[in-house]
Amino acid sequence: MNKYLSSAYQFGTLGGILSLISFGFLAWVQPDPTNLNLIFGYIITPVSIFLALKFFKDYSNNGYLSFAEGMSVGFVTYMLIAIISALGIWIILVLYPDLFEVIKASKIQVMEQSKDTIISQVGEESFQATQKSIQEMASIDIAINDGIWKIVPGLFFTIIISIIFRKNPN
Repeated sequence: MNKYLSSAYQFGTLGGILSLISFGFLAWVQPDPTNLNLIFGYIITPVSIFLALKFFKDYSNNGYLSFAEGMSVGFVTYMLIAIISALGIWIILVLYPDLFEVIKASKIQVMEQSKDTIISQVGEESFQATQKSIQEMASIDIAINDGIWKIVPGLFFTIIISIIFRKNPN
């Protein structure tokens, strides 16, 4: 089993660490690093999955890759990225509560600035519910959101990359 997961462990861990570095750097550069960190996640996640599958295929599996193997290696890779990133962001926000308050205030401000547009699209009731949920937001919510937005594109990219790399020993 370790044969299947060694490259996933390496590149999933690397992707998670890079995501944390990105969050830290972006927090230093601008008040709300969450949106740009998600964009960075859309870059690092497929790159990590690509490298994990490529290394598995070339160095652990004699140049062959079934779709199931690709999905397994990709799953472990993007889950590691999501878990490391989410846990790290949560720890950062717990250690630096001022950063969390700045992020929360930024999200509240964006809601207020876009109030008319949001109400016209989804209605007053939805706007009020969203505003209330942002005001009650905790640091774990930001971390979980980041993790989810590593998993969703991770699954999509794993499917695509597994199909591209698929080569059976027939």
